[in-house]
Amino acid sequence: MNRQAQSAVLFLLGASLLHAGTTDLYLRYVKAGLRPLLLAAGAVLIATALATAWYEWRATRPKESATTPRARHSHPEPRVSWLLVLPLLALILVAPPALGSYSATRAGTALQEPLAYPALPAADPLRLSLVDYAGRAAYDDGRTLTGRRIRLTGFLALDRDGTPYLVRMALNCCAADAQPVKVGLTGRIPPVLQPDTWLEITGTYTPHRVKDPVNDGPIPFIEVTAARPTPAPKDPYDETWNT
Repeated sequence: MNRQAQSAVLFLLGASLLHAGTTDLYLRYVKAGLRPLLLAAGAVLIATALATAWYEWRATRPKESATTPRARHSHPEPRVSWLLVLPLLALILVAPPALGSYSATRAGTALQEPLAYPALPAADPLRLSLVDYAGRAAYDDGRTLTGRRIRLTGFLALDRDGTPYLVRMALNCCAADAQPVKVGLTGRIPPVLQPDTWLEITGTYTPHRVKDPVNDGPIPFIEVTAARPTPAPKDPYDETWNT
Protein backbone atom coordinates (compact mmCIF):
# COMPACT_ATOMS: atom_id res chain seq x y z
CA MET A 1 0.00 0.00 0.00
CA ASN A 2 1.55 3.33 -1.08
CA ARG A 3 0.74 6.74 0.33
CA GLN A 4 -1.86 7.51 -2.32
CA ALA A 5 -3.72 4.30 -1.50
CA GLN A 6 -3.47 5.08 2.21
CA SER A 7 -5.01 8.50 1.77
CA ALA A 8 -7.79 7.10 -0.45
CA VAL A 9 -8.72 4.43 2.12
CA LEU A 10 -8.61 6.93 4.98
CA PHE A 11 -10.80 9.35 3.04
CA LEU A 12 -13.40 6.70 2.22
CA LEU A 13 -13.39 5.41 5.81
CA GLY A 14 -13.86 8.92 7.16
CA ALA A 15 -16.64 9.61 4.67
CA SER A 16 -18.36 6.36 5.70
CA LEU A 17 -18.22 7.40 9.36
CA LEU A 18 -19.69 10.79 8.53
CA HIS A 19 -22.44 9.11 6.52
CA ALA A 20 -23.26 6.76 9.40
CA GLY A 21 -23.15 9.62 11.92
CA THR A 22 -25.45 11.90 9.92
CA THR A 23 -28.05 9.14 9.46
CA ASP A 24 -29.57 6.59 11.82
CA LEU A 25 -27.11 3.93 10.63
CA TYR A 26 -24.73 4.62 13.51
CA LEU A 27 -27.37 3.50 16.01
CA ARG A 28 -26.75 -0.09 14.91
CA TYR A 29 -23.21 0.11 16.28
CA VAL A 30 -22.95 2.63 19.14
CA LYS A 31 -25.19 4.43 21.64
CA ALA A 32 -26.80 7.70 20.61
CA GLY A 33 -24.60 9.80 22.92
CA LEU A 34 -21.46 8.86 20.96
CA ARG A 35 -22.65 10.58 17.77
CA PRO A 36 -20.47 13.71 18.22
CA LEU A 37 -17.36 11.56 18.72
CA LEU A 38 -18.19 9.52 15.63
CA LEU A 39 -18.58 12.66 13.53
CA ALA A 40 -15.33 14.05 14.94
CA ALA A 41 -13.50 10.81 14.12
CA GLY A 42 -14.79 10.92 10.54
CA ALA A 43 -13.68 14.54 10.14
CA VAL A 44 -10.20 13.74 11.53
CA LEU A 45 -9.79 10.81 9.13
CA ILE A 46 -10.78 12.95 6.13
CA ALA A 47 -8.40 15.74 7.21
CA THR A 48 -5.60 13.21 7.67
CA ALA A 49 -6.28 11.72 4.23
CA LEU A 50 -6.20 15.14 2.55
CA ALA A 51 -3.01 16.12 4.39
CA THR A 52 -1.35 12.84 3.41
CA ALA A 53 -2.26 13.32 -0.25
CA TRP A 54 -1.05 16.94 -0.19
CA TYR A 55 2.35 16.19 1.36
CA GLU A 56 2.87 13.25 -0.98
CA TRP A 57 2.10 15.46 -3.96
CA ARG A 58 4.51 18.11 -2.68
CA ALA A 59 7.25 15.52 -2.17
CA THR A 60 6.94 14.09 -5.69
CA ARG A 61 6.49 17.40 -7.55
CA PRO A 62 9.52 18.26 -9.78
CA LYS A 63 11.52 21.16 -8.42
CA GLU A 64 12.51 23.68 -11.15
CA SER A 65 15.48 25.02 -9.19
CA ALA A 66 17.10 21.67 -8.75
CA THR A 67 20.03 21.03 -11.11
CA THR A 68 20.40 17.39 -10.24
CA PRO A 69 17.74 15.00 -9.15
CA ARG A 70 17.82 14.11 -5.48
CA ALA A 71 17.33 10.51 -4.59
CA ARG A 72 14.30 9.77 -2.48
CA HIS A 73 14.42 6.85 -0.11
CA SER A 74 11.03 5.19 0.12
CA HIS A 75 10.08 2.85 2.90
CA PRO A 76 7.39 0.27 2.14
CA GLU A 77 4.32 0.67 4.31
CA PRO A 78 3.08 -2.46 6.12
CA ARG A 79 0.62 -4.59 4.16
CA VAL A 80 -1.53 -4.91 7.26
CA SER A 81 -2.80 -1.43 6.36
CA TRP A 82 -5.05 -3.07 3.80
CA LEU A 83 -7.12 -4.42 6.70
CA LEU A 84 -8.61 -0.95 6.95
CA VAL A 85 -10.56 -1.84 3.83
CA LEU A 86 -12.57 -4.49 5.74
CA PRO A 87 -14.58 -2.14 8.00
CA LEU A 88 -14.98 0.15 5.00
CA LEU A 89 -16.55 -2.65 2.95
CA ALA A 90 -18.72 -3.61 5.93
CA LEU A 91 -20.08 -0.08 6.21
CA ILE A 92 -20.64 0.35 2.48
CA LEU A 93 -21.70 -3.11 1.29
CA VAL A 94 -22.96 -5.09 4.27
CA ALA A 95 -24.36 -2.74 6.95
CA PRO A 96 -25.36 -5.60 9.27
CA PRO A 97 -28.62 -5.20 11.20
CA ALA A 98 -28.82 -4.60 14.92
CA LEU A 99 -28.38 -7.61 17.19
CA GLY A 100 -31.48 -9.78 17.41
CA SER A 101 -32.87 -13.09 18.59
CA TYR A 102 -29.75 -15.13 17.75
CA SER A 103 -27.68 -13.09 20.21
CA ALA A 104 -30.52 -12.82 22.75
CA THR A 105 -30.99 -16.58 23.14
CA ARG A 106 -27.27 -17.19 23.55
CA ALA A 107 -26.69 -14.64 26.28
CA GLY A 108 -28.09 -14.43 29.79
CA THR A 109 -30.43 -11.66 30.82
CA ALA A 110 -28.68 -8.46 31.87
CA LEU A 111 -31.55 -7.32 34.11
CA GLN A 112 -30.34 -5.36 37.15
CA GLU A 113 -32.24 -4.34 40.25
CA PRO A 114 -33.39 -0.71 39.94
CA LEU A 115 -32.19 1.83 42.50
CA ALA A 116 -35.73 3.20 42.87
CA TYR A 117 -39.27 2.78 41.55
CA PRO A 118 -40.61 6.20 40.55
CA ALA A 119 -44.36 6.75 40.56
CA LEU A 120 -46.04 5.83 37.29
CA PRO A 121 -48.40 8.10 35.34
CA ALA A 122 -52.13 7.36 35.22
CA ALA A 123 -52.21 6.52 31.49
CA ASP A 124 -54.24 3.54 30.31
CA PRO A 125 -52.67 1.56 28.86
CA LEU A 126 -49.40 2.51 30.52
CA ARG A 127 -46.47 2.53 28.08
CA LEU A 128 -43.25 1.36 29.72
CA SER A 129 -39.82 0.44 28.47
CA LEU A 130 -39.27 -3.30 28.56
CA VAL A 131 -36.35 -2.81 30.99
CA ASP A 132 -38.53 -0.76 33.37
CA TYR A 133 -41.30 -3.36 33.38
CA ALA A 134 -38.85 -6.23 33.89
CA GLY A 135 -37.13 -4.51 36.81
CA ARG A 136 -40.41 -3.69 38.60
CA ALA A 137 -41.83 -7.17 37.95
CA ALA A 138 -38.73 -9.10 39.02
CA TYR A 139 -37.47 -7.06 41.98
CA ASP A 140 -40.51 -5.17 43.26
CA ASP A 141 -42.98 -8.06 42.95
CA GLY A 142 -45.09 -5.97 40.61
CA ARG A 143 -46.39 -3.66 43.37
CA THR A 144 -46.46 -0.67 41.02
CA LEU A 145 -47.84 -2.76 38.13
CA THR A 146 -50.75 -4.68 39.66
CA GLY A 147 -54.11 -3.71 38.18
CA ARG A 148 -52.57 -1.73 35.32
CA ARG A 149 -52.71 -2.40 31.58
CA ILE A 150 -49.12 -2.28 30.33
CA ARG A 151 -47.85 -1.70 26.80
CA LEU A 152 -44.36 -2.91 25.83
CA THR A 153 -42.36 -2.99 22.61
CA GLY A 154 -39.57 -5.39 21.73
CA PHE A 155 -38.48 -8.07 19.30
CA LEU A 156 -39.47 -11.70 19.56
CA ALA A 157 -37.07 -14.48 20.54
CA LEU A 158 -37.83 -18.16 21.10
CA ASP A 159 -36.00 -20.21 23.72
CA ARG A 160 -34.83 -23.73 22.94
CA ASP A 161 -38.05 -25.16 24.35
CA GLY A 162 -40.14 -22.71 22.31
CA THR A 163 -40.89 -20.23 25.12
CA PRO A 164 -41.51 -16.81 23.54
CA TYR A 165 -39.67 -13.79 24.94
CA LEU A 166 -40.06 -10.12 24.23
CA VAL A 167 -36.51 -8.72 24.21
CA ARG A 168 -34.59 -5.47 24.09
CA MET A 169 -30.81 -5.41 23.89
CA ALA A 170 -29.40 -3.22 26.67
CA LEU A 171 -26.43 -1.10 25.68
CA ASN A 172 -23.55 0.37 27.67
CA CYS A 173 -21.39 1.76 24.88
CA CYS A 174 -21.59 -0.14 21.61
CA ALA A 175 -23.08 -3.26 20.05
CA ALA A 176 -20.09 -5.29 21.22
CA ASP A 177 -21.26 -5.06 24.86
CA ALA A 178 -25.02 -5.34 24.20
CA GLN A 179 -26.86 -7.80 26.45
CA PRO A 180 -30.51 -8.90 26.37
CA VAL A 181 -33.26 -8.11 28.84
CA LYS A 182 -36.10 -10.62 28.44
CA VAL A 183 -39.76 -10.69 29.37
CA GLY A 184 -41.63 -13.98 28.94
CA LEU A 185 -44.97 -13.97 27.16
CA THR A 186 -48.05 -15.88 28.27
CA GLY A 187 -51.77 -15.48 27.61
CA ARG A 188 -53.09 -14.47 24.18
CA ILE A 189 -49.89 -15.05 22.23
CA PRO A 190 -50.05 -14.79 18.40
CA PRO A 191 -50.38 -18.28 16.85
CA VAL A 192 -47.51 -17.70 14.41
CA LEU A 193 -44.28 -16.49 16.00
CA GLN A 194 -41.38 -15.36 13.83
CA PRO A 195 -38.11 -14.58 15.67
CA ASP A 196 -36.87 -10.98 15.27
CA THR A 197 -40.39 -9.69 14.60
CA TRP A 198 -40.98 -6.45 16.48
CA LEU A 199 -44.18 -6.57 18.52
CA GLU A 200 -46.22 -4.08 20.50
CA ILE A 201 -48.00 -6.03 23.19
CA THR A 202 -50.60 -4.99 25.73
CA GLY A 203 -50.98 -7.03 28.89
CA THR A 204 -51.08 -7.20 32.66
CA TYR A 205 -48.59 -8.11 35.34
CA THR A 206 -48.30 -11.74 36.36
CA PRO A 207 -46.11 -13.03 39.22
CA HIS A 208 -44.88 -15.91 37.07
CA ARG A 209 -41.14 -15.81 36.46
CA VAL A 210 -38.38 -18.25 35.52
CA LYS A 211 -34.60 -18.38 35.64
CA ASP A 212 -32.67 -17.69 32.49
CA PRO A 213 -31.14 -21.02 31.37
CA VAL A 214 -27.93 -19.21 30.40
CA ASN A 215 -27.07 -17.35 33.61
CA ASP A 216 -29.94 -18.08 36.07
CA GLY A 217 -31.01 -14.43 35.96
CA PRO A 218 -34.69 -13.60 36.56
CA ILE A 219 -37.06 -13.49 33.61
CA PRO A 220 -40.46 -12.03 34.56
CA PHE A 221 -43.58 -12.66 32.48
CA ILE A 222 -46.45 -10.56 31.26
CA GLU A 223 -50.00 -11.81 30.58
CA VAL A 224 -50.65 -10.77 26.98
CA THR A 225 -54.13 -9.52 26.09
CA ALA A 226 -53.29 -8.10 22.64
CA ALA A 227 -50.28 -8.14 20.31
CA ARG A 228 -49.56 -6.62 16.95
CA PRO A 229 -46.48 -6.27 14.69
CA THR A 230 -44.80 -2.89 14.77
CA PRO A 231 -41.90 -1.34 12.83
CA ALA A 232 -38.47 -1.53 14.43
CA PRO A 233 -37.69 1.67 16.37
CA LYS A 234 -35.15 4.14 15.09
CA ASP A 235 -32.86 3.18 17.96
CA PRO A 236 -33.07 -0.61 18.34
CA TYR A 237 -31.11 -0.69 21.61
CA ASP A 238 -32.26 0.27 25.09
CA GLU A 239 -29.97 2.56 27.11
CA THR A 240 -32.34 3.23 30.02
CA TRP A 241 -30.81 0.51 32.21
CA ASN A 242 -27.58 2.49 32.77
CA THR A 243 -28.89 6.04 32.99
